[in-house]
Amino acid sequence: MSVITTIEELRILAQKRVPRMFYDYADSGSWTESTYRANESDFQKIKLRQRVAVNMEGRSTATTMIGQKVAMPVAIAPTGLTGMQHADGEILAARAAKKFGIPFTLSTMSICSIEDVSKGTDGHPFWFQLYVMRDRDFIERLIERARAANCSALVITLDLQILGQRHKDLKNGLSAPPKLTIPNILNIATKPRWALGMLGTSRRQFGNIVGHVKGVENMGSLSAWTAQQFDPRLNWGDVEWIKKRWGGKIILKGIQDVEDARMAVESGADAMIVSNHGGRQLDGAQSSIEALPAIVDAVGKHIEVHMDGGIRSGQDVLKARALGAQGTYIGRAFLYGLGAMGQPGVEKALQIIHNELDLTMAFCGRTQMDTVDKSILLPGTFPQ
Repeated sequence: MSVITTIEELRILAQKRVPRMFYDYADSGSWTESTYRANESDFQKIKLRQRVAVNMEGRSTATTMIGQKVAMPVAIAPTGLTGMQHADGEILAARAAKKFGIPFTLSTMSICSIEDVSKGTDGHPFWFQLYVMRDRDFIERLIERARAANCSALVITLDLQILGQRHKDLKNGLSAPPKLTIPNILNIATKPRWALGMLGTSRRQFGNIVGHVKGVENMGSLSAWTAQQFDPRLNWGDVEWIKKRWGGKIILKGIQDVEDARMAVESGADAMIVSNHGGRQLDGAQSSIEALPAIVDAVGKHIEVHMDGGIRSGQDVLKARALGAQGTYIGRAFLYGLGAMGQPGVEKALQIIHNELDLTMAFCGRTQMDTVDKSILLPGTFPQ
């Protein structure tokens, strides 16, 4: 593809270049994948109002997320196994985010470690996503490592106390590094760019876990690790404990219900992310964009509301912003770019989204991101 103009084209290229188990890991949901699909398709139901004869000069997509200046209301979402989409994936994505002027969020279940990303971006601030595990000593050390790495916010994921079943991961025997079975060897042999990249890096396991965990011998399987350590007892008291331990900006990820949103406000968090984990946990849940307006109406005056799930274009970003999201997150969109072309692919994904966001905002008669609201949407086409 000499000219790439959409996130979908990056997806197609990534599917060709990334081994099946890792492509499927990124591009799948739980059970029937109905929520995964709805996250994307529900955006298409929302229609925009085209305005004309408006001065479109001097446009800016810049705004803030938790007080931090951003070039557009988009952050890179935390995604596990990013370094298996492309060698050193987390470092490359963080560099692309730094270059573009948006936040990068590193997952606890990353391949490159907190320290790798900090070093790879010359100490540039990034956000760190924390999973709450049974081993509280490990959690404390993770928090201290994030602080030492100059992380400017902690994102606590609340919707992965237990792991939803993703059929493709089971069928593919997902592991990092991949098991050397005959099907895997044959598949990897068709992905020479990926294989050469992996041969050139030592980062092939969970960098935040290996060498930092007590009592876990085999880090090869993601499902085995989560079954042993993800804490089903997670509650709001744990959020309070982490908040005190961290002492900095806190973002709570995984809010889908108004009642939980009110609890998030009471927790003293700085922001919450309306998210269903990309449709990878509770299949049959509302799409994130459908759940967003009620949560904004209930708590938007008391806490900054962000949104994650299904964003594949700048138009999606604008629609979420119009419905009250101060910021949005891209997961699959940047992973497709990363798998397709490494750092240039992530940069391309960001450019595509920014260009669509800028042009669509203008067509809707707005020149400043902070003036976008529901009035740019066609009445009767968006969730209330």
